[in-house]
Amino acid sequence: MERLRAAYQARLNIGLDYTPTHNCFRLVHGEGDFLPGLVVDMYGPTAVMQAHSVGMHNHRKELAEALCTVTDGKIKNVFYKSETTLPYMADIDAENGYLIGGDDGALAFENGLQFAIDWERGQKTGFFIDQRENRALLERYARGHKVLNMFCYTGGFSCYAMRGGAQLVHSVDSSAKAIELTNANIARNFGDDNRHAAFTEDAFKFLDNMEAGAYDLIVLDPPAFAKHHGALKNALQGYKRLNAKAFEKIQKGGVLFTFSCSQAVSKEQFRLAVFSAAAMSRRKVRILHQLTQPADHPVNIYHPEGEYLKGLVLYVE
Repeated sequence: MERLRAAYQARLNIGLDYTPTHNCFRLVHGEGDFLPGLVVDMYGPTAVMQAHSVGMHNHRKELAEALCTVTDGKIKNVFYKSETTLPYMADIDAENGYLIGGDDGALAFENGLQFAIDWERGQKTGFFIDQRENRALLERYARGHKVLNMFCYTGGFSCYAMRGGAQLVHSVDSSAKAIELTNANIARNFGDDNRHAAFTEDAFKFLDNMEAGAYDLIVLDPPAFAKHHGALKNALQGYKRLNAKAFEKIQKGGVLFTFSCSQAVSKEQFRLAVFSAAAMSRRKVRILHQLTQPADHPVNIYHPEGEYLKGLVLYVE
């Protein structure tokens, strides 16, 4: 209870709480909040809880009740989503479902934008809260640009680009469900705005087939290429290939936002993969920003592996 209370107080201290324009953030980030094996994301009155250890799973009901208490009743629903996060050999029946309350249809607000979150069937807890500040940075760059958002998922970067005044925004994902969510979120915030179009297609295939110079702002935010160190070599090749294709196709003077959320890939390894991609493409590239996760995803100083999100904003001549 006290560690949950401390985690919530830490969010209040950095300015994260429920407001009319913002009601989603990460309340518990595992080791970063001295609660290893536990992740809790807040979406308005609903908390989505994931256990990554047997101990947290066994105490899920007490944790759910404590979440409601420490937030003074702001949490009314707790959805437990651990079917795919618990240890593979634990032999535990971890069925997803509501521990408290149910689906009340509430929307999540992030910096004034509305998002419908599918925590029951979506990836992770339903939304990538860790990209909040990086999406806001993209908004500052978007005015007048032709934006391509690869691996768009629920269209977070696309919505920020639209609000930032982009000339056009194209969203790409191999999942038809993701494209459906993206289109719904665009319509929710911008109505029938013909600046946006979405495509259900493999990212590499889309980049191969698109016209060079068609976009001058590209976002590459792929799912984790390496979930464990055994996949590291292939992951680094994947990042290199993906970024090389983007360097090849982006318009001269364009800006590339590129990310890795693979915990097994270090900042140095990711940067080397992107450097190699730039060299392969023979483009002159400058680093404008080096990005990471926001403050509601704190890193325990004794657990540096918690710093999993790496990003670069690059100017491509």
